[in-house]
Amino acid sequence: MSEIFILVPGRSSQQGCGINEGKFNETYVNATSFVQMNPNDMLRLGIEDEEKIELKSDFGRIEIAVRKAKADELPVGLLFMAYGDLSSRLMGGDTHGSGMPTSKGLDVEVKKI
Repeated sequence: MSEIFILVPGRSSQQGCGINEGKFNETYVNATSFVQMNPNDMLRLGIEDEEKIELKSDFGRIEIAVRKAKADELPVGLLFMAYGDLSSRLMGGDTHGSGMPTSKGLDVEVKKI
């Protein structure tokens, strides 16, 4: 069973600290290797904290660990993950002249692995 969610990649404070150490160091890699989901969505889909899920967009697919977000910080139906290698695999290459691919509000299919 799969369901469509809206993915909002962005910057996180942990990622910001990690980038100073380098994109291949542990802090940065850890900050960019999970997606956050509302606990009510996780319960409905039978997904446990730190379990791997598949995210698939029109541009790519990834397997990634999911972490429970605070219900009052992330609405039902939305996902958040820090910008990084994995989030980039879900974005298209068209920058619409801005130099940055469209990265906000990506429709992604979520599937429990």
